[in-house]
Amino acid sequence: MTRTAPFPKLKRGLVAILRGLKPEEAVAIGTAVFEAGIEAIEVPLNSPDPFSSIAGIAGALPATALVGAGTVLTAADVDGLHRAGGRLLVSPNIDADVMRRAMHHGMVTMPGVFTPTEAFQAIRLGASALKFFPASVLGAGGISAVRAVLPGDTLIGAVGGVSEKDFAGYKAVGVTVFGLGSSLFKPGMRVDEVTTRARAAVVAWDMAFGGEA
Repeated sequence: MTRTAPFPKLKRGLVAILRGLKPEEAVAIGTAVFEAGIEAIEVPLNSPDPFSSIAGIAGALPATALVGAGTVLTAADVDGLHRAGGRLLVSPNIDADVMRRAMHHGMVTMPGVFTPTEAFQAIRLGASALKFFPASVLGAGGISAVRAVLPGDTLIGAVGGVSEKDFAGYKAVGVTVFGLGSSLFKPGMRVDEVTTRARAAVVAWDMAFGGEA
């Protein structure tokens, strides 16, 4: 089966979701998150001028950083993300046109799924990983039930109402990637506040997963 780009080997399976980030603060916030130990950064497209923020972060961080967009809903959004230098595509749903365009650009994809039907559709369309969303509604038990029928090599992520307090419970059912949103960043936060939260998430990851992956 043809897939979009494989999900890269990160030190930690953490994705910082910087919803509401402004371009003028993007480089400072993105750099703080990366230096705290979170290598994957997502700027949702319902943020102010998101492609400018993505371009700034991608240009400021090393090539090992996985920078991209969330809430990607159209093929045109995928093209915009590519022009901004983003490599990670995250969406709340699974859309064939979006996935085909992402494959054209060689992007890492993490579409949102909630049911077995959506999960298998995402796999057929070549998803790099699955984003179970909203994870807080489905819960670890729900994800475990769906995961039981999926191919064994499927990379599973949990996003939506997830914080560092939840790592151990989700790890027990095979989740290895976590998207951290409001527990990590909210509009108006200072760089030092985001740094403190990012470091706390990194410490929690290392405790749950036995250090860097």
